[in-house]
Amino acid sequence: MTTTPVDTQAGKGLAGPGGRPGIALTVIAACQLMVVLDATIVNIALPDIQDALSFTTTDLSWVLSAYTLTFGGLLLLGGRAGDILGRRRVFMAGILLFTFASLLGGFAQEPWHLLAARALQGVGGAIASPTSLALITTTFPEGPARNRAFGVFAAVSAGGGAIGLLAGGMLTEWLDWRWVLFVNVPIGLLIAFLAPRYINESERHPGRFDIMGAATSTLGMAALVYGFIRASEKGWRDSLTVGSFAAAVVLLVAFALVESRAKEPITPLRMFADRNRSGTYVIMLSLAAAMFGMFFFIVLWVQDVLGYSPIASGLAFLPVTVAIVTGAGLSQRFLPTVGPKPFMVTGSTITGVGLFWLTFIEADSSYVGGVLGPMVLFGFGMGLNFVTLTLTAVSGVAQHEAGAASGLLNATQQVGGSLGLSILVTVFGTASRTEGEKQVPDFLATATPEQQAEFLRTKELPAPWSHEVLTSGIATAFTAAVAMVAVALLTAVLVIRVRRSDLEALSGKAEAAGPVA
Repeated sequence: MTTTPVDTQAGKGLAGPGGRPGIALTVIAACQLMVVLDATIVNIALPDIQDALSFTTTDLSWVLSAYTLTFGGLLLLGGRAGDILGRRRVFMAGILLFTFASLLGGFAQEPWHLLAARALQGVGGAIASPTSLALITTTFPEGPARNRAFGVFAAVSAGGGAIGLLAGGMLTEWLDWRWVLFVNVPIGLLIAFLAPRYINESERHPGRFDIMGAATSTLGMAALVYGFIRASEKGWRDSLTVGSFAAAVVLLVAFALVESRAKEPITPLRMFADRNRSGTYVIMLSLAAAMFGMFFFIVLWVQDVLGYSPIASGLAFLPVTVAIVTGAGLSQRFLPTVGPKPFMVTGSTITGVGLFWLTFIEADSSYVGGVLGPMVLFGFGMGLNFVTLTLTAVSGVAQHEAGAASGLLNATQQVGGSLGLSILVTVFGTASRTEGEKQVPDFLATATPEQQAEFLRTKELPAPWSHEVLTSGIATAFTAAVAMVAVALLTAVLVIRVRRSDLEALSGKAEAAGPVA
């Protein structure tokens, strides 16, 4: 593995201005948790949001997409801003913007008010999230202390989605849907108050912003995500779908050309020359694609088929959180001894087995018999991977490029999740339409005249036929998710290589050494 020297003096001594490493890590982790869970916390509140603001079903999807598009598209710029302007300074600016946008969203009175606030939340998250990861390298010395901090950070990142579902259920059922946004305000203000007191400021590296790189990458990612979202709604032959994909290709190719010629690129392409780091990005992209889909479809299934309330739906995901934290703890403890490849291979395999199990879900399945076991396997496999991927992505990166490296890792997670969900929704839509055509004759043969009239008016099948349609579409979507995880597994097996120097760096013994595998 070709490495760039890391400033091993960074973080030595006190973990922050106040000398409280625990508080410093709590502030950083709290920011990451707030940003990550906001991608899922509104999922369970969507029916209430639709009723309150009169969203159409199609427009309602943008409550999620407005956030993930701006978050994933601007993460690279956020990482670079931290390198140039100072990570703590940028971290605080992102937190305050995110907090302000959350307040605006909570007071939204029209659909466009909420969508604008969600997009602004994504901008704030894109500024804060990559700098929060990079701040660990500034705040903690290389070795066990930094590894433990990365382990906490990765566990929070991996479990944030499930925690968001639980929090969203509680806030929606006990208070009001607006509190899924208002809850960020006191947390954000507290983080902004504590950050300058307990977190070190990083050294500023003079430079210029790569505006063309930021613009082409952001617009290219947005066009690609929009193309898949549009395809799930209007089909692959729709003119806007085709145009979005064409624009994405042009913009992303332009991004690569701009970065190859820029003196100070937003994403140094030499990072991809390291096969371990490139493989890490591919694995993260593939796993995130499956993860976003799993959360989305299981929430849909337990609410529509099992009839769970919002809070019960959130509680149903607690085992996933426990499994993720358990896997993350094991990988963080044994990674310096075993190395990254075994965890990537094992984690991807277990994740794939969990998703394959979910392909057998049926309309009459129970929570325990149908989804609990697969979700626990899925969560444990993801936990094994997230710590490993986080450490590998920033291993050997120079201090002044840590923000770009961490920004790219976060971008692959968010964009992978957005793309994956859009692809899986397209697969789901095709499969459910096919199953619906099969169920209509059975329904009409047994339906009352009133039921038949209602079906002709709405074109929607009632339960239990609708449950069969929904479950069939979900099972088929999970088959596509298995294929996504297979890409991650193949990358882990064929691309990732382990060297003794990597293991020693993870143990705090950065000495040159030859390959061990």
